[in-house]
Amino acid sequence: MTGHAIVVGGGIGGLATALALHRIGWRATVLERAPELGEVGAGMSQAPNALRALAELGVEAEARAVGVPTYSTSNLRRPDGRYLKRAEPGEGTALLGFHRADLHGVLLDAVPAGWVHTGAEVTDVRADGDGVTVTAGGADHRADLVIGADGIHSAVRTSLWPDAEPPRYLGRTAWLGVADVAGMPGDLTGSVTLGRGALLLIHPVARGRAYWALLTAEPTAGVRYDDEKAAALERVGDWHEPVPQLIRATPDRAVLRTDIRELPPLRTYVRGRVALLGDAAHAMTPDRGQGAGHTLEDAVVLAHALSAETTVEAALARYDAERRPRDQATARGARIDGAMTSSRLGQPAMAALIRLMPATLWRKGVAPDGNPTWRWAPPRLPAVPPVS
Repeated sequence: MTGHAIVVGGGIGGLATALALHRIGWRATVLERAPELGEVGAGMSQAPNALRALAELGVEAEARAVGVPTYSTSNLRRPDGRYLKRAEPGEGTALLGFHRADLHGVLLDAVPAGWVHTGAEVTDVRADGDGVTVTAGGADHRADLVIGADGIHSAVRTSLWPDAEPPRYLGRTAWLGVADVAGMPGDLTGSVTLGRGALLLIHPVARGRAYWALLTAEPTAGVRYDDEKAAALERVGDWHEPVPQLIRATPDRAVLRTDIRELPPLRTYVRGRVALLGDAAHAMTPDRGQGAGHTLEDAVVLAHALSAETTVEAALARYDAERRPRDQATARGARIDGAMTSSRLGQPAMAALIRLMPATLWRKGVAPDGNPTWRWAPPRLPAVPPVS
């Protein structure tokens, strides 16, 4: 089965979906509401499961070329710098750290020219016989299938899933930034520092930079400061190096602030010939580093279902059955982890548990085959001559 799909959203999820469709012989029209393409955010890491998805999309080598190995999951520290657990040479799993824009660029370069349309805000989605019509930017676009990859505040979900609960605030906020680190002291191979009610993550990214993210408890959503950089530094200014240096080295305007929200579980990702994907379907907290990774998985599984089934409806039912349980289980685990690290009582208990964990058990947990989430392997996409 081949056809034409409309993908709503030009972020990592939308581009990965378009590329997956391209690889199975489908055509795609990507509608992005922003006037220019670009990925909002600072950094991320991708675990082995996501790298396998990128390989199935045909861009693993290009992604590795713009990624940097990071050992954040293997280097766990306290604010005074002491290590709760530390990877010895040859231990632990190297994730790949990316600036979001770099991974976005890899996917964009692989999508056929002319498929992506900017300044195309979707205002209507409606079934139309054996297809779906989307109105965007005052123009109608008709296709066999519509995929909503338009993020946590998805217009597609809002329109066609009126019974879905809105994203919920989880009592946590985050500051994010990227800094040049040439000559900066301290461990920049990747780490997670657990403080009382706070967590700070460091990932190296390309071109001599490092990404940092500070997550703390904040009971009220929407609280903002005139100087967000100073607010972040106030919370961790006395932590071990290079934490304060990273924040100080980040340009003031480049410090981003976001409140942590998740999407309550949906009963289905599918309405007729419309499917949700990525954050539009399962926005999760960042505590397991799997938001973008599961989005890449979604794209591969959706394309495989379309290549394997004889009707769009059957393919979407298969996609929903395969993806929703895994996505929602990971989201649930991430929420639990986040509640522990943001709690002034739970965080010390977590630190004590990590400290007392036997070395053999810890090494197994950070090995590629020891983490059940990381063990995921993609279905193989058929060798179909892609359309241009």
